Amino acid sequence: MKLLLSKYKNYLTFVTLLVFLISIKIANPSFVKSISFISFDLYQKIFPLKKNETDVVIIDIDEKSLGKFGQFPWSRSVFAKILENVNATNPKAIGFDVFFTERDKQSPDEFLKAYNLIPTDVSQIQNLKGHDQIFQEQLENSKSVTAVLGSNVPSHSNYDRKAKAKFLSKGGDPKNFTYSYPYSIGSLEMLEKSVKGLGSISFLDQTDGIIRSLPLIVQFEKKMYPTMGLEMIRVGGKQKNLYVEMNEVGITRISSRPYKILSDPNGIIWIKYKKSLKNQYISASSVYDGKFDEARFKDKYVLIGASAQGLFDLVKTPLGKTIPGVEVHANVIENIVDQSYLVRNPNTYVFELFFSILVGLITFFLSQRIKPKFSLLVFFGSLLVTIVIGVSYFLLKSELVDISYPIFILTLTFLTGLYFRFLEENKIALSNLQKEAKLLKERELAGGVQKSLFPNIERFENFIYAKNVPARDVSGDYFDVVKVGSNEYFFTLADVSGKGIKAGMYMAKASSIFRTLSNLSFPLEKVVFGVNNELVEAKFKGMFVTAVFGKFNIETGDVNFVNAGHESIMVFDRNKNFEFIKSEMPPIGIIKYFAESMVKSKTINLKDKTFVVYTDGVTEGYLKNGQELGAEGVQKIVTDLKNVTPKIIVDTIAEQLNWGAEKLRDDITCLALDLKNTELLKPIKKKKPVIEEKNNK
Repeated sequence: MKLLLSKYKNYLTFVTLLVFLISIKIANPSFVKSISFISFDLYQKIFPLKKNETDVVIIDIDEKSLGKFGQFPWSRSVFAKILENVNATNPKAIGFDVFFTERDKQSPDEFLKAYNLIPTDVSQIQNLKGHDQIFQEQLENSKSVTAVLGSNVPSHSNYDRKAKAKFLSKGGDPKNFTYSYPYSIGSLEMLEKSVKGLGSISFLDQTDGIIRSLPLIVQFEKKMYPTMGLEMIRVGGKQKNLYVEMNEVGITRISSRPYKILSDPNGIIWIKYKKSLKNQYISASSVYDGKFDEARFKDKYVLIGASAQGLFDLVKTPLGKTIPGVEVHANVIENIVDQSYLVRNPNTYVFELFFSILVGLITFFLSQRIKPKFSLLVFFGSLLVTIVIGVSYFLLKSELVDISYPIFILTLTFLTGLYFRFLEENKIALSNLQKEAKLLKERELAGGVQKSLFPNIERFENFIYAKNVPARDVSGDYFDVVKVGSNEYFFTLADVSGKGIKAGMYMAKASSIFRTLSNLSFPLEKVVFGVNNELVEAKFKGMFVTAVFGKFNIETGDVNFVNAGHESIMVFDRNKNFEFIKSEMPPIGIIKYFAESMVKSKTINLKDKTFVVYTDGVTEGYLKNGQELGAEGVQKIVTDLKNVTPKIIVDTIAEQLNWGAEKLRDDITCLALDLKNTELLKPIKKKKPVIEEKNNK
């Protein structure tokens, strides 16, 4: 059990993390909502609603109008005149995004209260209509909607406000799901009783102040009211009723014929904003003066609201802009009429959860199984798929899909997977490093032992010289020279199949056998025969040796040699005429107890020739120009030499191949034999007559 837990520890840790992240998503705290809102806002910033014409006109209480009529609130007579002028154009409905909570201070009756006037003046003033009455009459003759606002504190008015719209529900009671306020704020009773509709202008509490949605239906004092935009559509369509469809989860659809609006369970509409249009606004002062085209209001929804900075009716939108609050209601009307509003489907929320789990699992699993560069491709691929899904739903179905949390989980699981992968690979790397250090130590030790097996070649350099350059600490190549008499020597150059310590051990075995048999002064054929049989018996599975064995006499100059599956032997004379002697028998260590007759030896005289043998590490080695040396390259090196001695030949070949490359492909081993210089071994006193004779010439 402990072993199993250790093996799958990373996966268990990840599953725990994923469950925790999904739990947070289900709980949906405010910071998670804020993350979701980021993706929703990006959709609108990148793909805003494109619309050049509008069904809604806004009569703007702007700076120009404040300059004309003075500080706000204005006299009701101003609004009465504006309403009269607009109503004459036959608009669909007129909505007031302003409150008329108190009586007009400039009305005649209020004027009498404020000033102590003589009786004749009083009688004249009493015969005048009050401004509230004038405004009331205009409201009665128009399809007007005034604003109602939810409040948590009671109003000073004792007026029992009642909604104008009647709600017909199917499938349940909407009051169980709609947002509710204990109190409400509206306009004067006389004014509200004269209008055709009462519309809510309450926004939902927004943590960041951005208005993304609002309730189509809201409760004030346990009574349901439609939002301003929906109420204006109802009034403009001359409808008495609003229809609410429900299921066990909540509200599904709200209708005002002929428009049907999909909503979330709480009756909320998500607004799809367009960029503000200058032609949508007209100054209130211009409407008051009648300086407008009547066609501008005909069959339009008309909203009256404020953009003036001092009136503080400005809100932020997902487009990153600040707009007057009245424009929010204008967008709601257009969204309903055009059916361009956004939808936040509860089923989509479930899809987001499962999709987050799926991408998290896939990303983490693959990050543990494939190379980091490929897991990075998977991550970016999953990221792209997530974005495409979100954008597709927005553009094709006007549906809001939260891609921020799947992206968050995707990123976190990917980084977690990489971190676990890093820890695991670090653990493996540390283990391998420890093994390598141990192996390196062993190889260094083996290399030291191996070097001790090579002869002190310097004492033979006048007539025979050899060099080994290992590609690794332990070489698979080998050479040896053994003196067996006053004038006779055995030599060998061998290349063991394979690399590393095993090849080095095999080489050491071959060396031991060769020296033993050489010191017994056996004939060359018997030495080769014995080495082969002993290596076969040693049972180094799959290993063998290619080698050149030789025996030479420095007095006669005769060389007897055997090429056992090795590279061709190069022989050349004083004029550098080259001959390559190929092998005529298989490598040793393969065939058990082959007959001595199978050992093919040759004898040549080296009084006027040079004998060179090398391993395939030489012929397959690379020069500085990137070309492979080959047998022809060896020949060229020798040809270019002016002074030809065994040491110069071997050193030159080694220098050409061991030029500082990061790593040799193979061991470099070379041996040269030249018996022309054996006279240098004779006593020094015998050299003088030779020198004098040369001088006399």
